[in-house]
Parts: sequence; C-alpha cells; structure tokens
Amino acid sequence: MRLQGKVAIVTGAVGDAGEAQARLFAREGAAVLLTDIRESEGRSLAADIAGLKNHTASFCTLDVTDEDAWGFAIKECVTRFGNLNVLVNNAGVIQSEPLLEITDQEWERVMAVNTKGVFLGTKHAIPAMKNAGGGSIINISSTSGLLAGGRGAAYGTSKGAIRTFTKYAAVQYSNDGIRSNSVHPGPFESEMIADILRSTVDKEASIARSPMGRLGKVEDVAYAALFLASDDSSYMTGSELVVDGGMTAQ
Repeated sequence: MRLQGKVAIVTGAVGDAGEAQARLFAREGAAVLLTDIRESEGRSLAADIAGLKNHTASFCTLDVTDEDAWGFAIKECVTRFGNLNVLVNNAGVIQSEPLLEITDQEWERVMAVNTKGVFLGTKHAIPAMKNAGGGSIINISSTSGLLAGGRGAAYGTSKGAIRTFTKYAAVQYSNDGIRSNSVHPGPFESEMIADILRSTVDKEASIARSPMGRLGKVEDVAYAALFLASDDSSYMTGSELVVDGGMTAQ
C-alpha cells in the first residue's frame, strides 16, 4: 500500500472528487481526516469508509475560508492520528460567467474558497508537517489556471494563483522535507461542473477538444493526487501535474 503509515487531510471531501481521493487514500493505507462544511454527509461518508476492512477515516467540519477552523482541524488531525503527512487542498467552487457579468461578491467568494482556502491550509499544515519530519501538500488547481478561456475569469484567476502559490511553498519549505505540487485537471465528470456540461452542445465541445476523446473521471484526479502523496514522487516539488487527456498539449 502506497500510503501505509501516513496521515492525510482531504478538504471538500463530500464532493465526488474529494470522496474519490479520500476513499483511494484510505484504501492505500492512509489514516484520512475528511473535512467539509457539510457535516452530516461528511460524518456519514467517513463512517462508511472507516467501516471497510483496513480503512481508517474520520471527519471534521471545516470552512476553508476560516483561519480558526483550520487551526482546529489540524489540531484534531494530530490528536486523532498522531501527526500530519499529507494535505490535499481540494475544496473549491466554480464560476462560469463572462468577465463583465462577474459581481464583486462572486469574485470575492471564488477567491476566498479557491485561493485563501489553499493559503490557510498550507499555512497551518506546515508546522504540523515539520513536526512529522516532512510532508506533501497537493493543491487541486485546473487547466483554467494555465490557459484562459471565453468565460470563468474569476475561477481561472483563482486557479492560476494556486499554481504560483504552490511554487512559493515548494521553494520556501523544501529544506523542511515538505513538498508542494499542483494538479491541473481538464474538464471531468463531476458534480461541480455538472451544470456547465448539462448542455449536450457544451459536453460534446469539451469532448471534441480532448485527443483522448473523453472527459476525465474523478478517479483520474485521485490517482494523480495519490502519486504526489506517496514516496513515489519524492523528487517532485513545485511541479504541475496536468491531467487533461492531452487538451493543453495542442
């Protein structure tokens, strides 16, 4: 098992992408603290995972935009499982309006969850990872953080900020044994972008842009995160792992 003996936090764990990451990490031997603002669903999911043979999981309510909540979640993780080795900053929100239709409130909401949440998680995880002798921070960005499109400026800007922030954390804390990498999924089947892809035309257009001829799956992103969480990627930090079926290669 590739994460045997490791302790991981996954944010936004109730969503299908976060759930896939949490289930895979637990299956690979990690003790996983699932976090989300949806408490009842989170506790139910954690109990379901923990009920499987050789799986260890628990839940803690977390609003990723709340610094005090982050301090509590990290403390709870260390109390329950002994340390912290892996953080997956997965929680995020989508935005698809054209630039001139974005309100101040929507811009601030996207930046708070997608960018501030990653900053606060990294800030509070690093001391715990130092105490554990090192760790791996995995920030879920997007291909929208690499290439611009016809809409979603707030979303793309937030994901581009995650890409750059990831590199700063990598450079500043490598000597502490802490690695920081970003994952950049292209369009994939998930509840977060379901409304955008509900139109057959939009879905077919997304598929047409893929050299592999399909959208991604939440498991594709989960396995990328698993690689970065494991010692298999021990010489990777400040890197961008693109999971997009070849879309950005064109």
